[in-house]
Amino acid sequence: MGERIYDVGIIGGGIIGLATAMALVKAGVNSVVVLEAEDKLAAHQTGNNSGVVHSGLYYKPGSLKAKNCVAGREALYRFCREQGIAHQACGKLVVATRADEIPALDALEKKGIANGLQGLRRLGAAELKEHEPHVAGVAGLWVGETGIVDYGQVCEKYAEIIGANGGDIRLNFRVTQVKKNGQELILHAGHDEVRCRNLVNCAGLYSDRVARMCGVKPGLQIIPFRGEYYNLVPQRHGLVRNLIYPVPDPRFPFLGVHFTRRIAGGVEAGPNAVLAFKRQGYKKTSFSLRDAGQFALYPGFWAMSLKFWKMGLGEFYRSFSKKAFVRALQRLIPEIQAADLQPGGAGVRAQALEINGFLADDFRIKEAERMVHVLNAPSPAATASISIGESIAAIALKNFALNR
Repeated sequence: MGERIYDVGIIGGGIIGLATAMALVKAGVNSVVVLEAEDKLAAHQTGNNSGVVHSGLYYKPGSLKAKNCVAGREALYRFCREQGIAHQACGKLVVATRADEIPALDALEKKGIANGLQGLRRLGAAELKEHEPHVAGVAGLWVGETGIVDYGQVCEKYAEIIGANGGDIRLNFRVTQVKKNGQELILHAGHDEVRCRNLVNCAGLYSDRVARMCGVKPGLQIIPFRGEYYNLVPQRHGLVRNLIYPVPDPRFPFLGVHFTRRIAGGVEAGPNAVLAFKRQGYKKTSFSLRDAGQFALYPGFWAMSLKFWKMGLGEFYRSFSKKAFVRALQRLIPEIQAADLQPGGAGVRAQALEINGFLADDFRIKEAERMVHVLNAPSPAATASISIGESIAAIALKNFALNR
């Protein structure tokens, strides 16, 4: 390898990297390559999420998350219809379980209206039962635009379109070094290499490290948070019709444990949000000295810890105590018992953390010479992937010298 010089090399074969590559090849860029470290696409955040198509309810009006979620949601639904990918715009219920949650529910409703949601309906306690008979609460919001899909299938179709339009995908290519040679960037993976004129960093959990490899200061650090799930046993699937969420704590970028019906069948309960001690720390016992040491030496980690230590301890406790996890779920559905849950999977969220301890809550894209670095792409990144991919491609088309 090494003879061909690509117009654009994209590091990361998750949904954002693939959506960006799809947008570029559709725009007529002559040669694009997606470089994925694992032996399959969508191996990490994309392949381990709950498959929710988000509506745009939670996000600050005017933010990149809000704009991309609303546009991306409709683009995703349209894409799934055109490509024959199973999906449902099934709606979800956001439940206030206590009177003191009503102000936060009011704020959510206002955000949803500001973001253009048409399927919002405010519900009283009795009306909650019309949508979810087993739920308990004092008020709620019905969000009609929310849906479910298998993002792994979406990625497979993105990859198919990339290939059909002349793009390449390389698996098992873990970039360990980036060198500049005149107008070329040489991406090394062991003894292998790929040459490109321009680079897009969509490396997710490793986006900050890739930026540093490229000589770019990211201005933040990725801190991994593990989200752990339980599955409802089959005989208890009837407790949940679609999706049931609590009113989230506005101080945190996490939505709280909730119930999600999956497009392939079954119901997930979770996730929590516990600090992981490895960037790919899918198990409670996962540990990397390099990863843990890196964030332990980062001032932003300690600033965050001082602010949110109580919440963090609670998440750790719930991680090791099924009883505590069940209690959190019983706030929404009191009938849930420990016997109704069996261990499910886990995902790891790449949370960008500022040096002052601020949890970056919006998309963060940094441009450099012949480079675009996607440093923070939190939920609803999967929902908004087509819109985000087009936005990143537009930056590349504007700033890169591309052959079309």
